[in-house]
Amino acid sequence: MGRSLRMDGPHPADVVELRSERAASWRVPWPVFALGVVTLALLGLLWLGHELVEGDGARFDRAIILAMRVPGHPGQPIGPAWLPSAVRDVTALGSSTILTFVVIATASFLALKRRFDTAGMMIAASVLGASAVTLVKALVDRSRPDLIDRLMHETSSSFPSGHAANSAIVYLTLATLLFPVLGDRKMRGFVLGIALLLVGAIGVSRVYLGVHWPSDVLAGWAFGSLWALLWWRIELTAFRARRAG
Repeated sequence: MGRSLRMDGPHPADVVELRSERAASWRVPWPVFALGVVTLALLGLLWLGHELVEGDGARFDRAIILAMRVPGHPGQPIGPAWLPSAVRDVTALGSSTILTFVVIATASFLALKRRFDTAGMMIAASVLGASAVTLVKALVDRSRPDLIDRLMHETSSSFPSGHAANSAIVYLTLATLLFPVLGDRKMRGFVLGIALLLVGAIGVSRVYLGVHWPSDVLAGWAFGSLWALLWWRIELTAFRARRAG
């Protein structure tokens, strides 16, 4: 009855509904945006990879990789005798075995915290990211460095560095997805700093061991970082939705 007697303007409920519709129309369609960003990133990687295979940027790659060998002795890396063994230990932190263990352990921890959606995001980000890197490797098919003696045996293609990309995908995604769990800002900074340190050390180790060109590692870092930011955005949107609910 009260609503039928109001002839001087729209009912407050109608105003609220109209405002809600307008607000929804201005929201960014993040799934579509994410798909576009990932597509552009993959296309950029493919373009860069083919450019490098054709010879562009070779001078930069050669200068960096030769700087990690004793001049005139391509089989002898710079540094003390114990350094190659230590670098192999570092590079193992980016291997598929270790990264799989990290993902499983992190997902289990999040599940125990009853954050099942975040645990699922961690697994999805890791699996889909690794699959994308494998696809780009197959499409570009760049050869491993041949200027120096390699200190490890690798059989897959060189571009992008799987260790660099996958370690960035796992460790950086892990750090950002844990932000809602870690309430203290200093703790968040510490975890993110450790993740960045790990990713950086793993990437450098690949060049030192002679199994990747520097541009392979840079491309892996770029893709892995972008992938982690994308999943951070997805988790942030989901977190806000949970709070609103």
